[in-house]
Amino acid sequence: MNKTTATLIEQLAPKQLADHNLVPQTVMPGVLYEKRPARNRAGEIVPDLYNAWITLDNPKQYNSYTTDMAKGLILAFRAASMARDVVAVVFTATGDKAFCTGGNTKEYAEYYAGNPQEYRQYMRLFNDMVSSILACDKPVVCRVNGMRIGGGQEIGMAADFTIAQDLANFGQAGPKHGSAAIGGATDFLPLMIGCEQAMVSGTLCEPFSAHKAYRLGICTEIVPALKIDGKFVPNPTVITDRYLDEFGRIVHGEFKTGEALAEGKALLKQGEVDLSLLDEAVEKLCAKLLDTFPECLTKSFEELRKPKLDAWNRNKENSRAWLALNMMNEARTGFRAFNEGNKETGREIDFTALRRALAKGVPWTPELIDSLMPGAE
Repeated sequence: MNKTTATLIEQLAPKQLADHNLVPQTVMPGVLYEKRPARNRAGEIVPDLYNAWITLDNPKQYNSYTTDMAKGLILAFRAASMARDVVAVVFTATGDKAFCTGGNTKEYAEYYAGNPQEYRQYMRLFNDMVSSILACDKPVVCRVNGMRIGGGQEIGMAADFTIAQDLANFGQAGPKHGSAAIGGATDFLPLMIGCEQAMVSGTLCEPFSAHKAYRLGICTEIVPALKIDGKFVPNPTVITDRYLDEFGRIVHGEFKTGEALAEGKALLKQGEVDLSLLDEAVEKLCAKLLDTFPECLTKSFEELRKPKLDAWNRNKENSRAWLALNMMNEARTGFRAFNEGNKETGREIDFTALRRALAKGVPWTPELIDSLMPGAE
């Protein structure tokens, strides 16, 4: 900054600025809000400017969001929007295992299951959480530090950019656990990857790699995170060395199988996870955003968000009502199964038994639900 600009700032800056936040900044359990110094393209700290890091901090439960965490995210994105000295928002999570796996299934199973009126109120918070990301006055970069699954995928896709470490998996989980991917995925996925691939992800619930997410267009950039003997290597459980198989089908980014998968898993155990390249890539993107006219940048991302916003606003309210009512049967069953199951029994119900019972006209009763739990006899 030259001396003339510095002098003008000193002379013209108001003595006191208005506070446009609704409430004083409130810290909620499970959400961290931190302003970190912004850096230019040379990596140098820029005085008086920051990037707001909003971090999901519930690693013991794979950074799944609780009711309080939903409130915390709403407040954090509001605070970042109103912070005049914030250039960009980095939306991430603690650790290297998970960005977010969606709503907290323990809370769902133990409090919301069977209480649709309570879940409807919770879904107001959820909708406002997604809307707070989509309406943030600063560009939002999703730093994917680990798996981004279910509702975690939905809040991640609400961001403007995604940079992921390549050990992360992406995908939906709804129909496998008693829900539907209508917290954003059914709105965003068709726009981002096309209707066919959106159908595959939203119904079959098969996770896919960061490399495939990058190929499909969900990620801005991916970086390696596994270090073996001090050298970064690509995810060894994923095909990264060729694009097509012998029949011309795309295999780049698909998970390996058989012996190749076993070898890849063995390599994973030998290495260590290092997210330094992820942080470097995030800082580089934020530095590029810094080098723009702020209002022109804001208008640009507001316009580019419109397809996602239009789809989201069109569907969010009727989705909220359906999800609440679903807590009386399928969600009540699926979340209980996930919460009560384990590695030995699995965390999914007996889908065949359920379909056979419903085909005979059996009503949803507590006894039927109990009979479908993992390990039930």
